[in-house]
Amino acid sequence: MKKIILVLFLAFFITSCEDVVQVDLKTQSPKLVIAAAINWYKGTTGNEQSIKLSTTANYYDNTIPVVSGAVIYVTNSAKKRYNFLEIPSTGEYVCRDFEPVIDETYTLTIKEGDNVYSASEILKSIAPITKLIQNNNGGITKDKIEVKAYFNDPPDQTNYYCYNYNYSNKVTGNYASEEDRFFNGNEFFSVSYNDDLKPGDQVEVRHLGISQNYFNYLAVLISLAGDSGRLPFQTPPVTIRGNILNLTNNDNYPLGYFSLSEVDSKKYTIK
Repeated sequence: MKKIILVLFLAFFITSCEDVVQVDLKTQSPKLVIAAAINWYKGTTGNEQSIKLSTTANYYDNTIPVVSGAVIYVTNSAKKRYNFLEIPSTGEYVCRDFEPVIDETYTLTIKEGDNVYSASEILKSIAPITKLIQNNNGGITKDKIEVKAYFNDPPDQTNYYCYNYNYSNKVTGNYASEEDRFFNGNEFFSVSYNDDLKPGDQVEVRHLGISQNYFNYLAVLISLAGDSGRLPFQTPPVTIRGNILNLTNNDNYPLGYFSLSEVDSKKYTIK
């Protein structure tokens, strides 16, 4: 009889655990979110670029509010202006005549509502990926498949890198940032962080040249995201200020970072 009562109790307890509990969370006024990464892929003209505007939303919201009707443009050091025009009602603003130049300084200007936002950055170069090598004895346990992407770091200069790996068997990829302090002028590599790779899976590797300021920003963001830097789709526990300033109201700063990078990318199929 005791066993029957215990079984009934457990059944009731487990069923009760299936109820959805929605916790009331404190909400703040929405902040503008600016996704302004200008990426110039090797082998392309880099003339088509896009910037996306949205706002923060409540935790339980299923959609991300987009921001329409803004005026967005980027200027170079010669004051040449590149206009970003919105694809109607999408919050995505596109420029089709952008001219990327290595080590050129660009300034972003966004006019949205009563606020004006601005940021300046330098477009940094990237060393080409020379080879991809599969290692079947990777990971802490030495029995995981990993992929390494090699490159030759330019000598006599300080370089900063962002590595991005995306996988066909995972929804999110991973990011890492690095400076060349310990391998300046030598061959080096980035490495995948996916313990579930198997033959047939596809890996896309991206190496981006970044500025020192962007490197410092990414280092903090990746550290907070954890788990090999699975961002930007995870929410960090604190707000991180980027390089974009609100010239109208400094306290009402936006989220996001204005970056410009030359990018080299390669795809690899696990054997």
